[in-house]
Amino acid sequence: MCLTSKLPAIYIDLVVLVPVVRPSLQPDKADKPEEGATVLMNCTVEVGTRPITYVWKRFSVLQGWSTVQVGGDHMLVLSPVSRDHSGSYTCTVRNVVNEETSGSFYLDVIYGPDEPLINIEPYAISETGYAANEMEKVTLNCTASSNPPCQYIWLYNNSELDKGQMYTFPKISRTQTGLYTCLATNLYLNRRTTHTIILTVYYLPEGSPTCTALPQNQYTDVALWCTWPGGLPLAQLYWMKQSEADRVIVSKANATVVKRGTELKNSTTYYCSISHPSLKRNLTCATTVVMPSGGPNCSAVATRLNEFIMLTCEWTGGLPRITLQWNGGEVGDVRESSNIYVFKPDRTYNGKLFTCTALHPMMSRQSTCRLKLEAPVLDSPSMTNSILEGNSIQMLCNLKLAMPSSEITWFDNNNQEIITDSQKYGIYKEDGTSNLTVRETVWDKDSGHYRCMASNAVGNTSLLIHLTVTKYPTPPNVTISKLTYSRQRTEVDVEWMTQWAGNLTGFMVQRQASIRSTSPKKSVQTLPWDTVANDIEPNIRGHKLAGLDPAIVYAFRILAINHKTTGFPSEVKTPADPPNNVYPAAIGAGFAGMLVAAVACLLAFQYIARHRENHPRLHDWFFRGQSGAEARENIRQPEDAETAADLEQEASVSPQPTAAPETPAQEPGEGPSGTADVPLSEMPASEDIPVNVTITVTAASS
Repeated sequence: MCLTSKLPAIYIDLVVLVPVVRPSLQPDKADKPEEGATVLMNCTVEVGTRPITYVWKRFSVLQGWSTVQVGGDHMLVLSPVSRDHSGSYTCTVRNVVNEETSGSFYLDVIYGPDEPLINIEPYAISETGYAANEMEKVTLNCTASSNPPCQYIWLYNNSELDKGQMYTFPKISRTQTGLYTCLATNLYLNRRTTHTIILTVYYLPEGSPTCTALPQNQYTDVALWCTWPGGLPLAQLYWMKQSEADRVIVSKANATVVKRGTELKNSTTYYCSISHPSLKRNLTCATTVVMPSGGPNCSAVATRLNEFIMLTCEWTGGLPRITLQWNGGEVGDVRESSNIYVFKPDRTYNGKLFTCTALHPMMSRQSTCRLKLEAPVLDSPSMTNSILEGNSIQMLCNLKLAMPSSEITWFDNNNQEIITDSQKYGIYKEDGTSNLTVRETVWDKDSGHYRCMASNAVGNTSLLIHLTVTKYPTPPNVTISKLTYSRQRTEVDVEWMTQWAGNLTGFMVQRQASIRSTSPKKSVQTLPWDTVANDIEPNIRGHKLAGLDPAIVYAFRILAINHKTTGFPSEVKTPADPPNNVYPAAIGAGFAGMLVAAVACLLAFQYIARHRENHPRLHDWFFRGQSGAEARENIRQPEDAETAADLEQEASVSPQPTAAPETPAQEPGEGPSGTADVPLSEMPASEDIPVNVTITVTAASS
């Protein structure tokens, strides 16, 4: 059986929550949109319980993560898109169950290039743009926003200079002043932008600043002038204050301050300050106002050949410079420090006066110098001069006056101009005096009138100076007392004597040779006199000459010398042969013969005396003896002593030489016969008794 019953019913709504899955992010266009376009990005979730919340985020390098959009819209609309929208995008979906994030999508917005920006280092601003100092290192940097990055081209005065974002000048020059343009190009979009600047290069003026003082207002005031012209920009200058009453005046390129000349103190210094953009600090230029001491100096000179006269007036130093003028400005120009007036002269200018006037703001009165043009005037301390021959003499000529100055010229006694480097003459000049020296004067050549002359542009004059050269006194005459050849006839001995006492300084020997000629017409050729000995001392009276040729016949003469004066020559003589040398040889030979004969006779007498028994007749004949017993007996008797002595004297007689006389001599203690005093009868007959004989021979030579 089926039972039916009513039960209560409960309805339950069962909601199943489905978690979201990871969404997908899709742009409606390319990922590189151009700036200004509309970009749509769709975030799609296929599974997930609704409602779903969509959260859009973007990541950039500069800002990091940022929320772009939150809501139920699954679509992100960027209209118009800009460069700021560039970045990585994500979409996060969220429901009550969970949340999921999509992958990132990078949105690369294409743009640019914007107008470039040019940066200059080092940085400087000028009135027209940018500026840089010459010789500095300057860098130009160009920047332009662009995606993708753009390319850069540098233009100088609309001409391409270089490529790249940066351009560097290692040492910039003033010639590089001009227009610089940066050209930026986005090749992706084919777009270009430019930016132009004016770059001015500053440079200092040439040289250094100048500060000086100049005369002003007819030489009554002083203008302090400071200048430094040139450069870019012009330098600014001003004179610094000396007192509270001074005004500071700033000017460009030069600055001038005028002060009363008589109110300035001598040697006062003033300073000028100089500024310029190229200077790291200001410069200072100084000048000192000085009144020079002394006064003007005047001089006059003439050009070569006296064609022009130059009048010079000088007064150097000081500041302002001294102003000089001739004859009050009537002749020449007005000049500073030195004023030279050149004109063509003539004789009428002799005695003309010229005055140079000096002007200066700090002088209370003018200062002058004067000069007068005058022809030369000469004088000499001695107009007449005398000197002995052979000596040197000096003659003076003084230039007393000459304007313009002049040189002294000398002329000899033949009126010929004397050359300064001559061996005969010497000229020495000093302080307007000219000294003429005549060397080794000759009496017949150097006597006469000498002339010194001086000339200038307005006249000339000359002076005659007389010179008398006298000879030394004539030395005494000479006679030859001896003149003989040597044995070989190659030398000659000569002796002489003077005829009277006189002044002399030496002797001179001259020789003349006579040569036999081969010509039949002329048998003898006589050569001129040749001096073979000179400068013989005055106290010598003899000389030997060598080097003669025996085959030549010579003649000699002697001359006395007194300095440059030569006396009359002596008589001419030919040398004599030497004395005959045969006589001494003959005498010697005769003497030797007599000596041998005498010795032989003595030996014979001695032999006969010793051996009378063997030769009784010879003995008796020579000695005239009696019988032996009577002789011995009588010889002892006093009355027979004379007879014995005679016998012995006869025994000692020897032959005499015929060439010379003979003088016998005896030794002490000997008898007349040259033997001891012993009777002949007591001498042994057979013994050799020595006999001493002394013979003296005197030879006389003729």
